[in-house]
Amino acid sequence: MERIVTVTVNPTVDINTHVSQVLPEKKLRCGPPHRQPGGGGVNVARAVHRLGGEATAFYLAGGPPGEMLCQLMEGEGVAQHALPVGGWTRENLIVFEEASGLQYRFGMPGPEVEEEEWRRCLDELAALEPAPDYLVASGSLPPGVPDEFFARVAEIARDRGARLVVDTSGEPLRHAVDVGTFMLKPNLRELRELVGEELEGEHEQVEAAQDLVERGRVEVVVLSLGAGGALVVTSDTVEPIRTPTVPIRSKVGAGDSMVGGMVLALARGWELLPAIRFGVAAGAAAVMTDGTELCRRDDTERLYDEMREGMEAG
Repeated sequence: MERIVTVTVNPTVDINTHVSQVLPEKKLRCGPPHRQPGGGGVNVARAVHRLGGEATAFYLAGGPPGEMLCQLMEGEGVAQHALPVGGWTRENLIVFEEASGLQYRFGMPGPEVEEEEWRRCLDELAALEPAPDYLVASGSLPPGVPDEFFARVAEIARDRGARLVVDTSGEPLRHAVDVGTFMLKPNLRELRELVGEELEGEHEQVEAAQDLVERGRVEVVVLSLGAGGALVVTSDTVEPIRTPTVPIRSKVGAGDSMVGGMVLALARGWELLPAIRFGVAAGAAAVMTDGTELCRRDDTERLYDEMREGMEAG
């Protein structure tokens, strides 16, 4: 299998808990906390591992939460390359309200990262041996890291001959696209922001994705449509992929699971469309789990088989 490396400069320790009801000005008695690693690329590497593959999570870690993150990753058996920073790794809080069945997600901004620290991150990434075959740049940027960071990762991927998969938003996404990537996985809001248009219908969405491809900025656009599945656009393909219907427990981690499934399948030598279907199945499998838990392998493989059988029957 080809080598997968994920890059996360704003990882987190996700704290999951539950409470009977969320009320202002009250002391709320929460259930026991459950801590898991989090952050885009960290979760992608975890999803790859859960699906039976191997990926190395390359990330920044600082302070006691950073130490906890390393321990949690080690406990899950995920290969990791943690770079120490002076600031404390962030912690996010996810609260399930029993009375309503709603989930509240409180995301923190992350530590202030010094220029010397993010530059060292790029230097070490560029020096990785062996070079990765697939490089996944995913998640947000913490304070202090410039919007051009993922563009510099794109340059490293180009120089090392790696296929770059980008899953971020806003200006960091725009800068990465300017350099060029193998695959983008935006949602509809992120694609709208990238192209500066409303993209009301599927025709407009396809045109926007095709424009990115035709200008040579991206080889593959996988537009994530949530419960609507995904829309795949390449130079010679426009293919909608419908997601299987599953019981919804939590949508946290679905996008990262989707990326993990796609990249793992590609690294195993699958053709593009089956690989993306496997990613959609992984995303659907993640929706079936509680809190910030990611996809499960047996659910993913079962859903993928159902999708494939449905296509053959159709």
